Amino acid sequence: MRAHQRAGGDVPGPQRALLNIESNIKDLLTPFQSGWYYKREMGGSFSIKSVLPALFPDDPALNYHNLEGVHNGSEAMDLFPQIQFMEPAEKETARRNLLKYCELDTLAMVKVWEKLKATMV
Repeated sequence: MRAHQRAGGDVPGPQRALLNIESNIKDLLTPFQSGWYYKREMGGSFSIKSVLPALFPDDPALNYHNLEGVHNGSEAMDLFPQIQFMEPAEKETARRNLLKYCELDTLAMVKVWEKLKATMV
């Protein structure tokens, strides 16, 4: 069955584009979990919180400890549902901290991808 077809027939345009994107998504956990790329500094963990400092130990912009308020997924999950009960100033600070955390998570994936790509050249 072609990528843009499903049991009910052809998939409309926007859905076809999304299915095409989906078929090109790669899980960045795979090279680490499979042992294709490993550094002792990861300490046996393949989470981004272990991989990122192992690959970029001297880059403060890639250090979750330098963030304010939200440093890991647990803190983000705890904070998010509480935002609705906060005063406006506190809400804005929480929102900004969550966005900074998400921004670093996204940048981390890009940096890891670039590092993996560079090692394959």
